[in-house]
Amino acid sequence: MMTDSGPVALITGAAKRIGAAMATRLHSEGYRVIIHYGQSESDAYALVERLNSARPDSATCLQANLCNSEEVKALSANAVNVWGQLNVLVNNASSFYPTPVGNISEDDWQSLVGSNVKGPLFLSQALAPALKQSKGCIVNMVDMHIERPLPKHSVYLLAKSGLASLTQSLAIDLAPDIRVNGIGPGAILWPEREMENEEKNTLLSSIPLGELGKPDDIAQTLSFLVSASYVTGQIIFVDGGRSLYTGASA
Repeated sequence: MMTDSGPVALITGAAKRIGAAMATRLHSEGYRVIIHYGQSESDAYALVERLNSARPDSATCLQANLCNSEEVKALSANAVNVWGQLNVLVNNASSFYPTPVGNISEDDWQSLVGSNVKGPLFLSQALAPALKQSKGCIVNMVDMHIERPLPKHSVYLLAKSGLASLTQSLAIDLAPDIRVNGIGPGAILWPEREMENEEKNTLLSSIPLGELGKPDDIAQTLSFLVSASYVTGQIIFVDGGRSLYTGASA
């Protein structure tokens, strides 16, 4: 068991990008953070080293495949054992890629539904006793596209829609001891794949605020939700108004 004090947060998929920003934000607010990763081992350990250099014994990382029920159980037990408590669970890890109709496979289903619904459900269930003890909260990373479908992403979107439904169901089932909310990001970072300038411009034209968001915009929303003691069952879109856009889908 590590020795730092303060509330404890487990953030899945936190080795890089938005997950790392959320972990860094909570850490800066006094949280001890558990960085979950799937395959990004070097990024996870680098982030833990950076956080621990700022405050010793305040960060660690754990690996698990969230599509595997046994690994989810192990992750849950190991997370609680690190500091003997858990105050916040952020279900951020997510597979994301297109699945054009006609080419959808069962592997696509297992990957997208597994990471976006199955993992968060069983992780939340396993960690509910610890979160109940701390009067903690769960924050699920949804997607603004659940209300504005993204072409060729039917499996991903049904999974994120399921996570949105799960968020509201758990808010009822786990009340009054555990609050459950969601964040629906819009375009926060350019995808890791290459994009042509025309494609980027089309995307930007669909955002009323006219620019991409920043990972810290999501981290700031997370910071609000973990401290908002009378908010549960809500999904906040952080998308620059993109979910309101009525032009061609982008």
